[in-house]
Amino acid sequence: MIEPHAPAPPGSPPPWSAPGGPGGPARLPVRPGTGRFLVLAGVFVCAACGLVYELELVALASYLMGDSVTQASVVLSVMVFAMGIGSLAAKRLRGLAAAGFGAVEATLALVGGCSAMALYAVFAWTGDWGGVWASGPRCLLVAFSLATGLLIGAEVPLLMELIQRIRRQDAGGAVADLFAADYVGALVGGLAFPFLLLPFLGQLTGALLTGAVNAVVGGALVLGLFRRDLTRRARWLLLIANGLVLAILASAAVLVDDFERAARQAMYGRDVRVALRTGVQEVVLAGGTHGRPLALFLDGRLRVSGSDELRYHEALVHPAMTGSHARVLILGGGDGLAAREVLRHPGVDRVDVIELDAEVVRLARTDPGLSALNRHAYGDPRVHVTVKDAFGWLRGAPPAAYDVVVSDLPDPGITASTKLYSQEFYGLARRVLAPGGRLVVHAGPVAAGPRVYWTVDATLRAAGFRTAPYGTGGRRAGSAVGPDRTPAGRSRAPRDWGFVLAARTEPRPRLDPDGPRPLILTDESLAAGARTVRETRIAGLPASTLVHPRY
Repeated sequence: MIEPHAPAPPGSPPPWSAPGGPGGPARLPVRPGTGRFLVLAGVFVCAACGLVYELELVALASYLMGDSVTQASVVLSVMVFAMGIGSLAAKRLRGLAAAGFGAVEATLALVGGCSAMALYAVFAWTGDWGGVWASGPRCLLVAFSLATGLLIGAEVPLLMELIQRIRRQDAGGAVADLFAADYVGALVGGLAFPFLLLPFLGQLTGALLTGAVNAVVGGALVLGLFRRDLTRRARWLLLIANGLVLAILASAAVLVDDFERAARQAMYGRDVRVALRTGVQEVVLAGGTHGRPLALFLDGRLRVSGSDELRYHEALVHPAMTGSHARVLILGGGDGLAAREVLRHPGVDRVDVIELDAEVVRLARTDPGLSALNRHAYGDPRVHVTVKDAFGWLRGAPPAAYDVVVSDLPDPGITASTKLYSQEFYGLARRVLAPGGRLVVHAGPVAAGPRVYWTVDATLRAAGFRTAPYGTGGRRAGSAVGPDRTPAGRSRAPRDWGFVLAARTEPRPRLDPDGPRPLILTDESLAAGARTVRETRIAGLPASTLVHPRY
């Protein structure tokens, strides 16, 4: 909103010229040039902190709630909207710019610094309440995005007022200086988050440290440079407020490890043995020793459950192994469980595993629970592991090199996996198949997501395959592997997995009569699973592509 201004009478002094007045020149303890530099340095740091808060909310929301495109869109759009509202609201504080800026920075440091812990706590301890609170974590995400955006937006007009009070200049020059410092600070914050804060400190400690820096810089700028603009009472209030904020953030930083352990136990149970954040995802291993079933969580989604993983991996691997299978390619499957089932078949000469996360492979080799579950598959000399993105690896793979390709990848509804269920990806997989080769794809739960499942089938057909859909049931409660992150034991997901067997000629899901006998899977259960899946068919769905994902 642009406010009309009446022209000043000729020869009258500008309104900011009254020394010590609310709009007058600031009485600084340093020279004006130095003061201006310090304000712009403060803009730089505050902008870096603001972008860290923004990225931290996006990252944590994607981790906690899945579907990173949706969460990022919600956070960014709400924050940008709130910044505009905050900027308008701050116009009323321009007469008290120094005190207003100090209060805004103290509040922003507290809100932004504690946002990660608050979101994590709500998700961990109240994520299963249901009812009105079923969307509680998402509502809290919007609330933090709105509050953070309002406070960041309020910074700009207040800083503009402070800069003009140090040394008056034309509006265009002042805006250029302010935005230059702001954008460079945003660049530094945007790079510091993924390359420094996240890998070395983690999301929770990184947010707390950012809040502390924000409070120190904001408080020092006002109390050090503009203290003469504040009353004695305002100075003490601001000093106490910043001290309290720093005390809260420091206390939280001291307790963050205990907090994270307690929250992790609330989500995964008390059997957590391994919890680490790799360059790709968070990996949590629970159980797997002393007779307790193993559970492997990747970014909060239960990827392997020792109590029923055999049903999944037998259904995934054995139908595709009917026929020639000397050379097998496994896309994903870093846990080694698909490789375990492949190695049960005689005549296998080579198994190539393409896994994105080296830490998952390391755990599959060395963790006593997981390596026992995969029967030390990585110790077999026929198994060769490549740590690389499956899409990129397929682009350089030799043609017609494999008899069987097993796509053991995360659910297609997860944004990061969408390209691995695209027509282009299946075209690359088709190229590496030898004549008569088969591709089997894990396509997500059928009952909970029939549209996603049949989109996978349509995409395979668009890539030149003929398909045979089938599924298997038996998943215990709490084994969701879908796009939404669900704490252990709290899932309401249907108990089924869906698969698609694909080949250049019409494939038929069946067991190799000369192969090993699965412990659970039978020809009868395969046929029943195919009939059940066919009843859910949705015809006429378009294929999913890189530029137009359909999941």
